[in-house]
Amino acid sequence: MGVELIKLFTTFFKLGLFTIGGGYVMIPLIEREVVDRYRWIEKRDFVDLLAIAQSSPGVLAVNMSIFIGYKLRGVRGSVAAALGNVLPSVVIILLIALFFNRFREYEVVNNVFMGIRPAVVALIASPVFSVAKSAKIGWTNVWIPLLSALLIVAFGVSPIYIILIAGIGGYLWGRVKGGRV
Repeated sequence: MGVELIKLFTTFFKLGLFTIGGGYVMIPLIEREVVDRYRWIEKRDFVDLLAIAQSSPGVLAVNMSIFIGYKLRGVRGSVAAALGNVLPSVVIILLIALFFNRFREYEVVNNVFMGIRPAVVALIASPVFSVAKSAKIGWTNVWIPLLSALLIVAFGVSPIYIILIAGIGGYLWGRVKGGRV
């Protein structure tokens, strides 16, 4: 019956275990596993799930795992994928909380964290290009994400308003393009 729950759990457990930097870092890794490696979902569906996950309240990576698990195996799939995704973080945070105070003054620990930071920035930037390509962002419409980012960063406009305006704009564009206005 489709994807085995244990395979769903272990895939997201592995993603959660080896991902440093949060949900945006996980996007290309999740995509590689569920779209490219296992072919559980199509690229177009992945981009749609990503948009829904970003628009939903909660942690992006957890939202992605829940939506992918649900698409593959319903409620049980979403529980398996979500648990697989969050369990490594919970265990790691508990271990860090137990031992971090003993090691935080060591220079080598600080240097390791300083080295990880630039890599995390690159991992966060990577999905931007992948999603832009999948969303068919080109020279004619690149102004939309740039303007959206400018409004959010420079003028403090809530991303919720950007999403609402973009959704309404996309709907209206589709109606005009389809000739149904």
